[in-house]
Amino acid sequence: MTFAEFKQLLKEGEKPPQGLSNILQALWHDCQGDWRKAHEIVQNIRTSDASWVHAYLHRKEGDLGNALYWYNRAGRPEAEEELEKEWEQIAQHLLAKETD
Repeated sequence: MTFAEFKQLLKEGEKPPQGLSNILQALWHDCQGDWRKAHEIVQNIRTSDASWVHAYLHRKEGDLGNALYWYNRAGRPEAEEELEKEWEQIAQHLLAKETD
């Protein structure tokens, strides 16, 4: 799936489409305004990608200390760009991994 296709799916339906990884589902929920559901999904996944999403979510929440912890767990520097730009970077990264 391309990033453009994923963005189109955000405009359709009330549930994430079948076949999305849990982490992409978390991004889908976040984009739909359901921070809690997104957090619920990633908080128990122990991968660097899930940690990156977890960091992003806490940064969005305004809990920068917690976000820094999760950026460290993800092996990534603290994000400085706008939240929307980071969300796009994460989504593009995850989608590229799924097509490998």
